[in-house]
Amino acid sequence: MVGTVIGRARRMGGAALDVVERTLTAAGLGESAEKLTADARSYWQQGDGDRWRGDSHWRDASVFAGNDLWSETGRRHLDLFHRLARVVERTGPLGTVLEWGCGGGANAVHFAPGAAEFVGVDIARATLDECGRQVAAVTATPFRPVLVDPADPEAAVFGLRGSVDVLTCFYVFELIVSQDYGARLLRIAAELLADDGLAMVQIKYDTGSFGTRPRRRNYRSRLASMTTYRIDEFWSLAVECGLVPEAVHLVPRNELDERYAYFLLSKPAGGHPGGPA
Repeated sequence: MVGTVIGRARRMGGAALDVVERTLTAAGLGESAEKLTADARSYWQQGDGDRWRGDSHWRDASVFAGNDLWSETGRRHLDLFHRLARVVERTGPLGTVLEWGCGGGANAVHFAPGAAEFVGVDIARATLDECGRQVAAVTATPFRPVLVDPADPEAAVFGLRGSVDVLTCFYVFELIVSQDYGARLLRIAAELLADDGLAMVQIKYDTGSFGTRPRRRNYRSRLASMTTYRIDEFWSLAVECGLVPEAVHLVPRNELDERYAYFLLSKPAGGHPGGPA
């Protein structure tokens, strides 16, 4: 029955398919986390094609041709981090910086020069290699690549617990397979951060309208809205996972997409989250 409905929607075009997929997910008929995880691993580790390179934020992807968007994206993120860090009166050196989902280095080339060490985490070896090349081209800051299996992200960072001063994660949470998986990533962030460390995590936010709900189907062709959160929902989730939300910055739309929320999160000394009232 579901297959028949999806087949008809495909014949009608992308908008119809989007409505059907979101409706099925809202009715509890999203694809399983296991299938979505396998599809995500297959897509990101294939390492081929211009669309893949664009999704992975490689500098030579056509989406970045003839413009400065690749570099400008990372520049904006570093500037936003510094502006939000002033909310908690944090201004000194970055220390050890870890980017979860480092892609082709658009953010790394801006964060790494101010870091003592830059740790890039990704699920594709080719992308880690590309990020390392881009970092080496702009700074002597040591680059440590960490390859992660999407089915077991906790295993990849065992030796880094408590040693990271700044953790960033951009354009990842909308690609993950579920909100539960997002909670796993936030718990990992809490474990990785040193006491008083800071994280900046970007999500796609759910406005409450039907078209902004999580899709959770058809990963390969519709990966950019797999998972969304209401802003208050993500705030509460961060607290549950051991982090203190300090500030949130909204970008309703930019050159890449729409409905971005950037959360500044801190790791409280002693591991007791409270957060502002």
